[in-house]
Amino acid sequence: MSVFSLRSWITAAEQAGELEHVSGASAVLEIGAASQLNYRRKHPRALLFDDIPGYQKGQRVLTSSLTNPSLMGMSLGLGPGLTDAALVQALRGRPSAWREQAAHWAAGEVADGPVFENVVAKQDINFLRFPSPVWHEEDGGPYVGTGCAVVTVDPDTGTPNAGAYRIQVQDDGAAVSVNIESGKHGAQHIRKWFDREGRAPIAASLGHHPVFLMVAGTEVPLGISEFDYAGAILGEHVPVVRLPDTGLPVPAESEVAFEGWLYPDRRRPEGPFGEWTGYYSGGKAQVLTAEVTGYFHRDDPVNLGAPPGKPPHDYSYMRSVLKSAMATDALADAGLPGVAGVWLHEVGGGRSVIAVAIEQRYAGHSRQAGYLAAQHPVTAYMNRLVITVDSDINPRDLGEVMWAVSTRCDPQRDVDVMRYSWGSRVDPLGRPGEPAYNSRLLIDACRPFERLADFPPVAAASDEVLRRVAERWPGLTE
Repeated sequence: MSVFSLRSWITAAEQAGELEHVSGASAVLEIGAASQLNYRRKHPRALLFDDIPGYQKGQRVLTSSLTNPSLMGMSLGLGPGLTDAALVQALRGRPSAWREQAAHWAAGEVADGPVFENVVAKQDINFLRFPSPVWHEEDGGPYVGTGCAVVTVDPDTGTPNAGAYRIQVQDDGAAVSVNIESGKHGAQHIRKWFDREGRAPIAASLGHHPVFLMVAGTEVPLGISEFDYAGAILGEHVPVVRLPDTGLPVPAESEVAFEGWLYPDRRRPEGPFGEWTGYYSGGKAQVLTAEVTGYFHRDDPVNLGAPPGKPPHDYSYMRSVLKSAMATDALADAGLPGVAGVWLHEVGGGRSVIAVAIEQRYAGHSRQAGYLAAQHPVTAYMNRLVITVDSDINPRDLGEVMWAVSTRCDPQRDVDVMRYSWGSRVDPLGRPGEPAYNSRLLIDACRPFERLADFPPVAAASDEVLRRVAERWPGLTE
């Protein structure tokens, strides 16, 4: 097994004390509810569900795979046992390195893999044969794909893309709909195929190492394969196999995979679905539905679930950590000086609330930081609130950020609104049939540049005094 094996990851998580087994939970609502309870714990762990009523023992569902810093560290090849602060520090500069090194760690095609242990004939395909949870009470049906990696390919360049697009079971298990937002890379590929050939190839991995959930669920730069990016993260080439009908690549150690074709006029009613915003905001719509031509799985497969919902949800912590690291690098790479840190808060699903800490160096610096963060490609999608703070404020601490807002922001001078920005169909404030714009509020909560020298000092003990006292009375910090 390579480092990209989900089964090796499960063993490592169990050895690290970061995995719990749950027996007997129903795929209808109970797996989703148990996972939701877990997300709200002080220290959530990965949950492996087995003995699922109505399914054979060994047909399992894994959730909560990226819900704490130790699990994130394992999945990023940094090892278990990391704290939140240690994880953030370890990720400084890494997204830029992954981007630059992706071509060096290009995925390696292999002739065979565990995913081909079972090849299901087209007439026998049934997505309900394995657990496809109904995650939330108002969901429109069972969703086999939430922690999935949906594979498309650019017909111009041949570069594959893997995106975490939700997959609902359709036609009594014979087909699946794939819900892809129009601005996503996968949707761009599909439109090109439709214009060129009238149909588009598609594939998906439904169970895999959590690193594939990470790269599929964040904005890897256009033109870089998520499989190559994952290789750069773990420092090893991802072994992939080509599926026989479409020729699309999937991880050779995928637990379950399928392939097929999308047609412009082949659609099914899809949704509603509990979204990462915390609402059933997407409604029900006619969504592209695949003609599935190939279905493959390992013996006793594990479906990787990552249902969204009201934060915290399955991947809100992962998105906050990874997107924050990517955003920090992106602003520095854009030439913005003095970037002390960026954090996309979990309460906003790792997208909607952004705090940027800077060391002010010139008049207008703080406003520049806010505008760049509001519209940079890494952070532009669906953000709503961008707050710029001084470098003495921890951008990860929402209490500190709001203290800065309440004491360093003059609303008549320091608040701006950007209109007609990149929104989403799942925005609960959006209206059906209208373009998916949104507006965003920019709050400059930095001290006025012209008052840096005479602004009142903070009434708090210095770091040096706090460190000395903590060493003498360590119980005060527990």
